[in-house]
Amino acid sequence: MESVKYTYEQLLAENNELRFQLEEANDTIDAIRSGQVDALVVKGDEGHQLYTLKTADQTYRVFIEKMNEGAVTLNRKGIILYSNSRFAAMVNEPLEKVIGIYFDNFIAEVSAGKYEEVIKDGWNNDCKGEILLSSLDGKLTPCLLSCTTLDLDEGTALSLILTDLTAQKETEWELKIKNDQLEEAQNIAERLNNELEDTVRERTSDLLISREHFKLLANNIPQMTWTNLPGGEVNFYNQRWFDYTGRRYGETAGWGWQQIVHPDDLQKTMDVYLDSLKNGSVFELENRYLRWDNTYRWHLNRAVPLRDDTGEILFWVGTATDIEEQKKQLDLKDEFIGVASHELKTPLTSLKGYLQLITVYKREEVPPMVKQYVEKASGALNKLQRLVNDLLDVSKIHAGRLEYAMAEVNLRDLVSLTLESAVHLYPEFDFINKSESNFYVDGNAGRLEQVLVNFINNSVKYSTDNKKIIIKTASVNGKVRVSVTDFGIGLSAGQIEHIFERFYRVEDKKFMASGLGMGLYISAEIINNHKGDIGVESELGEGATFYFELPLLQK
Repeated sequence: MESVKYTYEQLLAENNELRFQLEEANDTIDAIRSGQVDALVVKGDEGHQLYTLKTADQTYRVFIEKMNEGAVTLNRKGIILYSNSRFAAMVNEPLEKVIGIYFDNFIAEVSAGKYEEVIKDGWNNDCKGEILLSSLDGKLTPCLLSCTTLDLDEGTALSLILTDLTAQKETEWELKIKNDQLEEAQNIAERLNNELEDTVRERTSDLLISREHFKLLANNIPQMTWTNLPGGEVNFYNQRWFDYTGRRYGETAGWGWQQIVHPDDLQKTMDVYLDSLKNGSVFELENRYLRWDNTYRWHLNRAVPLRDDTGEILFWVGTATDIEEQKKQLDLKDEFIGVASHELKTPLTSLKGYLQLITVYKREEVPPMVKQYVEKASGALNKLQRLVNDLLDVSKIHAGRLEYAMAEVNLRDLVSLTLESAVHLYPEFDFINKSESNFYVDGNAGRLEQVLVNFINNSVKYSTDNKKIIIKTASVNGKVRVSVTDFGIGLSAGQIEHIFERFYRVEDKKFMASGLGMGLYISAEIINNHKGDIGVESELGEGATFYFELPLLQK
């Protein structure tokens, strides 16, 4: 192939053309790199074609479109040159209607001054300020307006970023409400605290006065006095206690008082004391306390609990009354009763014998009137003999000599035997026997019959209208209960509390009954010595049920 030959001028012109094309290509590449070119138009065989450029600039544009904040670009006149979709949504307008209008159309009237101040500063320095954005339909949105300038080919523009503060303002409002409520609560708490302090000062003063009054009262009564906590620990004694015992507070505080109690009385004292603490019942007991001169004297102890408004025990207040002289008088009285009863028993036996001789006299006919007098005399004699026997039993109980020959006893047979005598003695009464089952106990049949007779006599004595009396035996929690129920005058709560005490008699304004008031006291002692329980259930005017319970024998 023949080579083409060029002249120098042709080569120089071609070289200049190639250099121009190279510079143009370099400028194009620089424009693409700097983001000044979004697309290229290339001429080909099929004509001109548009090619877009995917550069780093597109990433930022996508970012601005997707951000949660509104983004707007303004010129010097305040006209919107660019807006992202978020801002259009904030003012509730289509994007195409937002671009090209004045931005201050979307500024609430109350924020106009603040907006002008921020925009004026924004052309010179980066700045921020809070404004109210207003959509054309009147909706207000609190926003943080951030301003910064942009250098464009067309000149300097102002870039605005609008952050929606609605959630933040709601939170701030809720926080303000909470703070106001907290401040109010603090004021109330402070006022209550001041009132409480005043109340505490008053109560403390009252308590000190009450305490001094209590000490003054406690130290000037003849009884020994103490207070103990709900757990049983003694935390106060009056001066009378220290004068009597000769001990210091530390020696008998807490549970130290036990060393003052007579050894023979300590176990019973502890049993009753602990039972009262457990049940909250009144503590009442007779025992002996050691005096400073190493002698023991009898005392009647009584303690009651002090409770708060909810019923909880705060502490106990107790007293110990010296009853040594009363005990001695009772001993003399019991001794006299014992001697007198023995002295009375002999002539009573002789008198009963003479009356029986008159009753069986056959030599000549005894006039009916005499027989009637003899029967009445025998009844009176039997009553007098029972009183003498009761007096003897009381003296034996006090001396610890009441006899108990224990053996197996069938209570059904005992009830039947007792009722036979009762029907004979009180024919005008209707006795109902509900003791049909066999119940065996370990006891003294004579003494148990004495208890049952006392119950029946008591029911007869206080039943004037309704003459029905029910005797019943039944099994109760592994024990057998024997009860006598009447429908007489009944007992009040205060009478029930003392009914088993020695020489206690029920007095009623409309009703008077004979007796020394010892039958139920003797009955209680008999049942206690049988390791049983005795009691009464009654309401005033509704009759009464006296009962005793004994352990069953295992057959």
